[in-house]
Amino acid sequence: MAEIKESTIFVDLLRCTGCWTCALSCMTGNNLKDGQYFVAVRTNGSGEGIDRPSGTWPDLRMSWMPIYSKHCVKCADRTAEGRAPYCVGMCPNKALSWGEEVEGKIEACRERGSRIFQLPRWENSREDVIYASADREII
Repeated sequence: MAEIKESTIFVDLLRCTGCWTCALSCMTGNNLKDGQYFVAVRTNGSGEGIDRPSGTWPDLRMSWMPIYSKHCVKCADRTAEGRAPYCVGMCPNKALSWGEEVEGKIEACRERGSRIFQLPRWENSREDVIYASADREII
């Protein structure tokens, strides 16, 4: 596990509902072109189209995972002023954390039995994003 820095973003996957508010607020706040994303939300389901669950009725499963590209600037102008990045500040479900609250959120997720992890290098994503998943064992 990498060192937790002031700029670390923490993603609590139990709270993420796949609404894409993080991606859209980032795109708008950073004046990106339509379809250009520094944050994209992956649907974890059957892999057969967007928002399609895996499993068979009545045992269906689906979850979402914000993926931060290496192009993400973490809203450097905002964070320099002590304000949260657009993605964190606009998340309606409080799935994203940044700054001083990250350590406390990680500890709370560990206490509930969540696995704390980072994406592997082959994902080509930012290294300073940490995730908590409720559907996995503690590492």
